[in-house]
Amino acid sequence: MNAIRLQIIALSAWTAIGLMCRDAPAEEKKEYPSLGTIERKDPRLDRLVPSEAKIERLADGYDWSEGPVWDRQGRFLLFSDVPQNIVYRWKEGEGASVFLKPSGYTGSVPRGGEPGSNGLTMDAQGRLVLCQHGDRCIARLEPDGKFKVLADRYEGKRFNSPNDAVFKSNGDLYFTDPPYGLLGKNDDPKKELGFNGVFRLSKDGKVTLLTDKMTYPNGIAFSPDEKTLYVANSDPDQALWMAYDVKQDGTLGQGKVFFDATSLAKNKALKGLPDGLKVDQAGNLFATAPGGVFIFSPDGTHLGTLATGEANGNCAWGDDGSTLYVNADMYLARIRLTTKGLGF
Repeated sequence: MNAIRLQIIALSAWTAIGLMCRDAPAEEKKEYPSLGTIERKDPRLDRLVPSEAKIERLADGYDWSEGPVWDRQGRFLLFSDVPQNIVYRWKEGEGASVFLKPSGYTGSVPRGGEPGSNGLTMDAQGRLVLCQHGDRCIARLEPDGKFKVLADRYEGKRFNSPNDAVFKSNGDLYFTDPPYGLLGKNDDPKKELGFNGVFRLSKDGKVTLLTDKMTYPNGIAFSPDEKTLYVANSDPDQALWMAYDVKQDGTLGQGKVFFDATSLAKNKALKGLPDGLKVDQAGNLFATAPGGVFIFSPDGTHLGTLATGEANGNCAWGDDGSTLYVNADMYLARIRLTTKGLGF
């Protein structure tokens, strides 16, 4: 079935949200507690992260927060709590509230694990597109509050559990498909594909396998010129980021290791693995990693770390594009920067 009714605990129309936001009075700025520290490894970081910057802890109490995306019309952040099967909304002056429940698993039989939505993104029309673990598909939230399944199979076999996604400027959606939403992961009897892949969903609905060579493909993002696709690999034995050449037809060419953090992933004092990532307008990468958010120059130099001290799931640009929101395990955090995110 291509559309499933769900409960939306939020305002019912994007347009209504936008109108209310335009009419709302300015909120007093709230002081938030800080989270972690900023580690500077290269002088170039000073052009991106101001000396007075701090990581602000905005909200907490989540099982595993993930997949943030900024809604420009409503001026709020959406993010997933994957185990709880919920998408939350966070808005300045209001805090966090439940936005979607269920978010990624709409079945009637209760299940554990990580059934909810993971990565979230917006299409060119401002509609929410979700990577749904439990329902094992890419879906779009329609204005009537239903999910429309955009893709759930490759060559007749069900996806594992789509994890993160990014739109190319031509409207094609690139996404990763590791097994984290399956209770048994790679050994789950319901796993139909013999690999964990990176795919493209074209505007016409065609699904193309781009690579099956990564063990646990996860976060995904384009360079500003869209000639490079970055993909994180969340494998403690191969904890790295790959950079793939994007061919003229949109498929992937030769891939190379952009940065290898395997030795860091084996350090028990550093929580987390390569996970979600975003790119700024200058091509710098902000990648969740062991111990925090690593900031890389386009040439792969590790400039510094937003050291949250937590396992970090993903990050997203918001506000005017100079704020980076971070999902740090049970926390939602942010930091104000002097660079702007891609797309702003």
